[in-house]
Amino acid sequence: MSETQTRTGSLSDLKDMAVAAGVAVTPDETAIVREPKRDAQGRSYATGRRKNAIARVWIMPGKGDISVNGRKVTTYFARPVLRMLITQPFLVADRYNQFDVYCTVNGGGLSGQAGALRHGISRALTYYEPSLRGILKVAGFLTRDSRVVERKKYGKAKARRSFQFSKR
Repeated sequence: MSETQTRTGSLSDLKDMAVAAGVAVTPDETAIVREPKRDAQGRSYATGRRKNAIARVWIMPGKGDISVNGRKVTTYFARPVLRMLITQPFLVADRYNQFDVYCTVNGGGLSGQAGALRHGISRALTYYEPSLRGILKVAGFLTRDSRVVERKKYGKAKARRSFQFSKR
């Protein structure tokens, strides 16, 4: 009976045992404190990836201008859906039209490039303001979407599509 009582103690007993053993028990000591990462011009840099596209992104405080490969975002990404995809991290973090974005994107198609840009903007925001990390992580913007095109196999027309069967 006494053996069972020693195994099932209260949390305060467990804390007292940890203090006696010299283990840190306050959550403040174990929490990771992230510092903002900014360069000499006050910008934060991050790389975003999606499919075969890679986006190098710099963000700085401004009035919301987005420049992609030296062009405005409205001319580079003509479809409104792609522009909406790019601005999602700012809307979730409640920082819309507060940062200027300068980026270079290469590889893949427009959809992959927009996804890479969203990933890069999200990462750059967390480097500029580390307190936004929790919001962006819950929204799923900090996770790289690892889905890529499946490779073509020999004896097949595409990755899985077979050639048309001919009975005669």
